[in-house]
Amino acid sequence: MKTFSPERANALIPKLAPLVEELLRKRRDLAIKLLEHDPALRVPPPGSTTRLAVPRSPLPVPRFGELKSEIVRLIHRIESFGGIVKDLDLGLIDFPSVRDGQPIVLCWKAGEPAVAHWHGTSEGFADRKPLT
Repeated sequence: MKTFSPERANALIPKLAPLVEELLRKRRDLAIKLLEHDPALRVPPPGSTTRLAVPRSPLPVPRFGELKSEIVRLIHRIESFGGIVKDLDLGLIDFPSVRDGQPIVLCWKAGEPAVAHWHGTSEGFADRKPLT
């Protein structure tokens, strides 16, 4: 497994940021499409006396395979640089590193200008500490 210094991780941010933004967009698009096609969320037509959802269509629910494949492709592309996609909703990327002889991860969130935080390998985003 590759390990990163803060400088090495920061050098990747200009390459990773557009990929992560695209990943976030596609993830959002997929969530919207899934909600739009959820039969449980369909509202009965106006004037209907039923309070239940409209009966299911005989057509299968779209699976959005192409969009899902694009998301997986983006995750693999990001991870090919050595980062680890930790959260698709927040755009969190971890970079394996070592601090004082102990394994840690450098933590970057989409929208941040640089990698400026770290946490232990058994900790998460809420446990981030500044690199200073």
